[in-house]
Amino acid sequence: MPDTPSHPRSPAAPGADADADATHDTDLIVVGGGPAGCAAVRMAASVGMRSVLVEPDTLCRSLYRVTALNNVLGGYTSGPALAEAITAELRSTELCRPELGRHVVELRAHEDHIAVTLDTGARLTAPYAVVATGVGPLQPGDVSWITAPGGLTLPPLWRAGADDAEGRTLLVLGGDRPIGTFLRAHPATGTRLLVAHPDTDTYKTEEIRDDPRVTLLPVAHLTLTPSEGASVTAEAVGGGGERRTVTADAAYLSLGSAPTAPHGDLMRGADGYCPPAGQHSRVFIAGDLRSARFQRIMTALGSGSEAALHAYYAVRELSAGD
Repeated sequence: MPDTPSHPRSPAAPGADADADATHDTDLIVVGGGPAGCAAVRMAASVGMRSVLVEPDTLCRSLYRVTALNNVLGGYTSGPALAEAITAELRSTELCRPELGRHVVELRAHEDHIAVTLDTGARLTAPYAVVATGVGPLQPGDVSWITAPGGLTLPPLWRAGADDAEGRTLLVLGGDRPIGTFLRAHPATGTRLLVAHPDTDTYKTEEIRDDPRVTLLPVAHLTLTPSEGASVTAEAVGGGGERRTVTADAAYLSLGSAPTAPHGDLMRGADGYCPPAGQHSRVFIAGDLRSARFQRIMTALGSGSEAALHAYYAVRELSAGD
């Protein structure tokens, strides 16, 4: 959306005069429209910076699938309620131009600006960028303890509703914490969850082990085998080599997530995440993309706001001597 007289323009880009700065599409490019990216946009607007927000889906798309919340401020008890509130605020942010339904295929960091290329071939430039693309669910082929038919993709457990679970046995691959969220969201649903997980996930299952609907299956390896109809069959090998056949009505994932950073000039760790330290001075990382250790809504909101402020102060400090 266009700038308005009631909001001051941000300072000129470092190393360029005001006329040169006008050649940039915006003051800040924000890649990713989750809680972190949305927080970055709001903070940028509050200090008079224009932004372009690039998001391939809807704003806060993952929040709409979080059916129960108990760790955010504001009294929100469900992801959809929080997502609607954030989305409404973004719609009223005049200094932000959303580019929804588009994704960044490449990000390049130059000495005096950031350039991103969209899937349409369009190119955007700005003095700084906040990258908050977050993570996506791991699939069976991404982990070593599961053998599955080639190309198999399964839905994460948070996509299952009460109708998908009622009266059914679900095989859950992995013991990641969204299982607890699912159970809290559907306290009266009569379902049985067979949670197959490696030893490394044992500490994550503490909050669900006492739920009578859960059967924990510690495994050293699991092989998913093709089965007729909609049912799922797997051979589970325990830590002592014991084998058992598991049958369920459907299979879902709770394996954790993998970072989804765009291609280009981002420094990635061995785990695929993009730690903020060591990035190009014009690139700021926010939200779940930073690390697997801080994947919480509240930390995403805070890091997005902080990233936008880093960009704002960087512009002011570097242009102070002009």
